[in-house]
Amino acid sequence: MLSKSIKTDAGKIPRHVAIIMDGNGRWANKRNLPKIAGHKKGAESVKQTIESCQENGVEYLTLYAFSSENWQRPVDEVEGLMELLRFYLGKELNKIHTNGVCLKIIGDRSKLSDSINKQIMGAEKLTKNNTKLTLIIALSYGSRQEIIEAVKSICAAKLKPEQIKEETFEKYLYTFGIPQPDLLIRTSGEQRLSNFLLWQLAYTELFFTDILWPDFKKENFVEAIEEFATRERRYGTS
Repeated sequence: MLSKSIKTDAGKIPRHVAIIMDGNGRWANKRNLPKIAGHKKGAESVKQTIESCQENGVEYLTLYAFSSENWQRPVDEVEGLMELLRFYLGKELNKIHTNGVCLKIIGDRSKLSDSINKQIMGAEKLTKNNTKLTLIIALSYGSRQEIIEAVKSICAAKLKPEQIKEETFEKYLYTFGIPQPDLLIRTSGEQRLSNFLLWQLAYTELFFTDILWPDFKKENFVEAIEEFATRERRYGTS
């Protein structure tokens, strides 16, 4: 059922929303807090966004949680983020499962610890049959690396050039089986893709807001959906 606050019809609700959750560090700096405090506050915005997706008929939500470049951040910040991930995978898992959310993780899992990988596999197994919302977390993710790995896999499969079409290539991406995003939201005022879903965002509508991610609320998500509903998507045909 649509939230009464959304002023558009169900046919104009994006099926898949992707979000670059930017601004946690700046939110913390403005308050003279450690960066991890911004990440913890940002986790609250994640919960609100998941709820808003379910309230408003969005079927897929992809969140850019940790990029392949983020491994270069200070060790204490990376360790804090990994600990926060462990905490929420434990604390929130039963809730999202009860709410019918299917969890998928995309990215290079080889860089994650064994304990986190074990938690991820358990969470995906537990929620795999849920159908109310598919939540995709991009973790240790970089789109260029994803594309390179896809090319390597195609080479290993010894496909002939004439066999390789768009739909063939997409089978080798992390996102195979997931519809391409209709709407991308980026918070904090930055207006770039930052190596996120470069192939998948080819015809996605972009929405940028100055709001820092920890301050991003349900009403801000609704605003983005309403803006999306006003756009005419031509896919290059006119």
